Amino acid sequence: MINNLFSIAGKNYQQPAPLFLRAAIGFGFMAHGWAKLSKGPEAFGNLLAQIHVPFPHVMAWISTFTELLGGLAIFIGLMVSITAIPLIGMMLVAMFGIQIHYGFSSVKTIGLTPGGPVFGPPGYEINLLYIAGLIALLISGAGIFSADSLLAAKRRAAKP
Repeated sequence: MINNLFSIAGKNYQQPAPLFLRAAIGFGFMAHGWAKLSKGPEAFGNLLAQIHVPFPHVMAWISTFTELLGGLAIFIGLMVSITAIPLIGMMLVAMFGIQIHYGFSSVKTIGLTPGGPVFGPPGYEINLLYIAGLIALLISGAGIFSADSLLAAKRRAAKP
């Protein structure tokens, strides 16, 4: 009975595991979106122009707000199955547009100075981890302690 109560469209809103994925992934996207916003999306637009993204400055603004708002939605567990799709798309563009050229590893020590290690550009490892986490959320749903679970409970309560 309780499993049926928390399961809607194949999503089990009783599971706590998605909470930890949502927290890490949502915060990560919000942090990257905030970094772009605080530096000015125009700077990110210049990077997009270098990799030949169409309408780079428009796409910079869209990317910035997709990361901020999409990250927030993932973080609170709101429309996770829908929100995951554009975020996966962003990770694929970043992976194939930039990181793929630097190999797999996200941490590359290329030197050591008296001030500490010097790191090279990151590979696509982090992109794959974000994509895997988003796919897991897309399949499993947002889990317990999410806006989606509250909305599902309200829909069930409203049914006669």
